Amino acid sequence: MASDGVHSVNSDSQVKVLPNNYDNAKMSQEDFLKVLLANIQWQDPLEAQDISEFINNTVKLREMEVLNNFESSVKEMSNSLNSYALFFASSFIGKEVLYQGNQTLVKGGKGKATFSLDSPAQEITLTVTDSDGNLVEKKTFYNLEPGSYPFEIDNASLKDGYYTVSVSAKAYDGSPVEVKVESYALVNGVRKDEEGKLYAVTELFEIPAENIMAIGG
Repeated sequence: MASDGVHSVNSDSQVKVLPNNYDNAKMSQEDFLKVLLANIQWQDPLEAQDISEFINNTVKLREMEVLNNFESSVKEMSNSLNSYALFFASSFIGKEVLYQGNQTLVKGGKGKATFSLDSPAQEITLTVTDSDGNLVEKKTFYNLEPGSYPFEIDNASLKDGYYTVSVSAKAYDGSPVEVKVESYALVNGVRKDEEGKLYAVTELFEIPAENIMAIGG
């Protein structure tokens, strides 16, 4: 007997009638086969389905199989890449890295960092402070063009540890100029969060892997 919808067989072997506008793409491969077989079983012999519709259903099934296989392959590849990324990131351990950030490591009274200007600046002020916020060094530069400028910290009285480098710049009209600071840090470990994002772990803070510019140096 014909019905107004598509037949589907659930896990209890009961016939379920679905609306004509039901999206077959939402079904699993197994359910799709059950629906197709149910249509053939319950169709009126005097009004059998046209062979072209059967072919269309078969093509849809094949497309679903290809899509499912593709999704599985992508997931496997993603898992492999994440595992490899963590393995690669472990090579950072015990090494000094250059990263985008303003806390730089000082050892034996010596440290270094780099600041970059996006546009010309008339006056640039650089300060270095310790973990308590005390000023330990201050420098002023004038009339610098866009580009990167490395500088060194050389002060034998400084204890080993991380110091904050702050840089401000003004253009010739007095407006602020954007400044980026790159510092050095020693990596003690690596970590991957629940979303798969990698971090280099230092003594005091964590650095997102994408912020690391270079290893060593």
